Amino acid sequence: MKNEEAVSPVIGTILMVAICVILAAVIAMYVFGAPANVTKTKIVAATAQLDRTGTILITYQGGQNDDSLSSLNITAPNSSVWYSSSADGALTFSTIPGMLVKPRIGAPMTLNPAPDWPTGQKHVVVIGAFSDGASQIILDTYV
Repeated sequence: MKNEEAVSPVIGTILMVAICVILAAVIAMYVFGAPANVTKTKIVAATAQLDRTGTILITYQGGQNDDSLSSLNITAPNSSVWYSSSADGALTFSTIPGMLVKPRIGAPMTLNPAPDWPTGQKHVVVIGAFSDGASQIILDTYV
């Protein structure tokens, strides 16, 4: 006759530990809160090129979420911020609602060289503003 009494206590201990871990996870979720207001990443793109004259040409490329894009804002190498103000790619300093417009796909937006731009590579950041109130960096590059 074999002694099989040890099997039941081992299984019982494993089940008790598993239940404790699950309860701890559930309690932690309520105490620390579940993530809320997590926004999905928007899929749109822009490209930037530096020409021989020092002008930076930014082109809006569109993307899956093009229909929800409201406008673009572009941070130039000297940290000045420009906003898209027409479908043809014109830029302005104004942030007046109604003046900000989504550029059409392929619209060229130009940043002309300024005396206070740093020498060497130029840092450009393009941020998209969307109709749901979200904003997202769509280009962060050096040209």
